[in-house]
Amino acid sequence: MSDDAAPVPPGRVLAAPIGLVTDIGGAGSQIVMDRTTIEALRGDADPAIAGAGQVGAQVKMRVGMTWLVANIRSLKLASGGHGDIAAQIDFLGEGDEERLTGKLYKFRRGVTRYPTPGCEVFPVSTSDLKQIYSTDDRPNVEVGTVYPSRDIRAALYIDAMLGKHFALLGSTGTGKSTAAALILHRICEASPQGHIVMVDPHGEYAAAFKHNGAIFDVGNLAMPYWLMNFEEHCEVFLTSDGNDRQVDADILAKCLLAARGKNRLAADVKLTVDSPIPYLLSDLTNLVQLEMGKMDRAGDSAPYLRLKTKIDEIKADPRYSFMFSGMLVADTMASFLARMFRLPAQGKPISIIDVSGVPSEITSVVVSVLSRMVFDFAIWSRGETVRPILLVCEEAHRYVPNERNADGSSVGRILSRIAKEGRKYGVSLGLITQRPSDLAEGVLSQCGTIIAMRLNNDRDQAYVRAAMPEGARGFLDSIPALRNRESIICGEGVSTPIRVLFDDLEENRRPASADPSFALLWRESGGEEGVIDRTIRRWRSQRH
Repeated sequence: MSDDAAPVPPGRVLAAPIGLVTDIGGAGSQIVMDRTTIEALRGDADPAIAGAGQVGAQVKMRVGMTWLVANIRSLKLASGGHGDIAAQIDFLGEGDEERLTGKLYKFRRGVTRYPTPGCEVFPVSTSDLKQIYSTDDRPNVEVGTVYPSRDIRAALYIDAMLGKHFALLGSTGTGKSTAAALILHRICEASPQGHIVMVDPHGEYAAAFKHNGAIFDVGNLAMPYWLMNFEEHCEVFLTSDGNDRQVDADILAKCLLAARGKNRLAADVKLTVDSPIPYLLSDLTNLVQLEMGKMDRAGDSAPYLRLKTKIDEIKADPRYSFMFSGMLVADTMASFLARMFRLPAQGKPISIIDVSGVPSEITSVVVSVLSRMVFDFAIWSRGETVRPILLVCEEAHRYVPNERNADGSSVGRILSRIAKEGRKYGVSLGLITQRPSDLAEGVLSQCGTIIAMRLNNDRDQAYVRAAMPEGARGFLDSIPALRNRESIICGEGVSTPIRVLFDDLEENRRPASADPSFALLWRESGGEEGVIDRTIRRWRSQRH
């Protein structure tokens, strides 16, 4: 018996050990397990004990009066040639040992006392797992079952997960959208007066939240153009680059400030080009025309003509009417924020902003305005009753791309700022993406909770591995082997890293993201002429 092991009380039989500790390190160690003993446990009725010794399984060691719990990261045959198995393990935490029964209870993260080489290693049972994964009194939502058990519930701590942002990652077809809908449904049920804004680039989530969410698309979004700041105005109205762009930007700044100044609201504020003060687009073009008239030479008018032409073009384009309509000139800022941020929620705590119908050239500007509104509202409402807001971004790699794909857009800058500073102001960020390696450097590391579903790409796996805490590395190695609906969750939102099978979501609460069946649909025929006619009609009118 090792020096660490306390004497076993009379009358209590300890389960047979499966191996010994051979090497000790800070975050992890090495153990050697007896293959014959492990094989003998394969038929055990307890699925946790039956899976003992596998990659991703847990083991425990007695150190004094505590049980130290570790996760198996990798396996190989031991060098002795006796068929023993050497395993690398990562320490997860420790729990107290019940004196009479030897059971583990009061599990907690972190290690206060390490074992010494020679310490016996035992399999972890389902009752141990229940203690390890049991939730404390903090508000939480149950999202699935802990692998390999069938009845231990996996929960996410709401405050810890949202307080430090979260990321949901997974390749296409792994059930990522359904998992996102499940988590958001559970949060909505737990917090019916919540404030959640979700940017939905493919129009998938309206079907999932039609009963408990407010759905906005180009038909009813009514986002006033004057809410844009100067940087966003430049992205929409400027067409030039290089030196010409700076000239055009200077003209736009001068005319925009003057146009905002015409509103009586401007008299009471310290007016800047970024102030969200309503103005008329016709005022802006008239001011550009007026400035152009002051030019001495005809050649100097080119920047003014470029700007005026672009503004007139956007005003006349019906695809932009959800934002640049003449109907949106009134001061509707208060009602717009109330609708978007669910203030009050009225039993529908989530806004789904479907941007699939927004022209692709200005999609990033629309997302930028929404994201900045969330952040600015949080900053300027300090001193009021705190109303935390969760901003969820699907296809996040589009909006916060890394340097290789960066286009210098304002949306990347505001989302990066929310990732770094949002929690100070009560703004939480949820990033959903299938390409984590395409995300901006540092954004993923700002996410306190990472929910990783199967990732098929080596670069994505390496990127997630770098962002995960050290103790979860063993779990990470199983990411390529996860089944659909399974994920590895680690970080602030869970008490210890876990592998979870998400609950099955009811059909009417799932996003409309199912892939079409080629084999079935290519057997059907009939009605093609009607399909083509209706499609062309919608195509030409730009209405779904």
